[in-house]
Amino acid sequence: MKTIISNLILLIAFTGFISANAQQSRKMKKKILFVVTSHDKKGNTNEKTGYYLGEVSHPWEVLVEAGYEIDFVSPKGGNPPVDGFDLNDPVNKMFWEDKHYHQKITNSLKPSEVKPQDYVAIFYAGGHGAMWDLPNNTELTNIASKIYEQNGIVSAVCHGPAGLLNIKLSNGKYLIAGKKVNGFSNEEEELVKLTQIVPFLLENQMKDRGGVYEKSAPWQNHVTVDGRLITGQNPQSAKAVGEAIKKALAN
Repeated sequence: MKTIISNLILLIAFTGFISANAQQSRKMKKKILFVVTSHDKKGNTNEKTGYYLGEVSHPWEVLVEAGYEIDFVSPKGGNPPVDGFDLNDPVNKMFWEDKHYHQKITNSLKPSEVKPQDYVAIFYAGGHGAMWDLPNNTELTNIASKIYEQNGIVSAVCHGPAGLLNIKLSNGKYLIAGKKVNGFSNEEEELVKLTQIVPFLLENQMKDRGGVYEKSAPWQNHVTVDGRLITGQNPQSAKAVGEAIKKALAN
């Protein structure tokens, strides 16, 4: 009986040691902050929106495989609305069924809970909801500015660059001013018939902020890198944005 009890004590201690080591390993990983929208409707329509699942899952896959830990933040925190919910995409399915990350994204952080010094990069995922609640969220723009000025990466894809529009650096200038950028194009917005629904056209606003906007034909993979600023045009560019973030961090 004593032997059984001793073995149980050893097993419990060993299990605790393994768990503690796993937690410590996770803590030691460099972290990237993913920003997702909390907005769930397209203007005055009854159409639902949110963050676009593939624009989270594809960069996530690249960056997690490279050894980074991902945290999620949204303007309201908690469980953000999701759009483009296609589990026939194997990467979407892998992300959605990953217990650790499913728990994280359905319990996203509030901006007030984020410590910018913990992150080497910030990434704004798209989805039309981003057009409504990301540009004027001053807590998020301050977080991004701090990450950039501590030598980190600022990145976004599709409608995610809406969150970059009002980021100002400590010199008072807009982050994207004078830098090469891209994002969802006017042509693409016309093709999805939402030019009269979205609060503004992203291409126009990026130009108005002084961004040197570039684009490809609709639905083509197009990633723009200007130093530590990385932007992608559309959902097709999501994985390549993740790869560009990985490359920039490695350098």
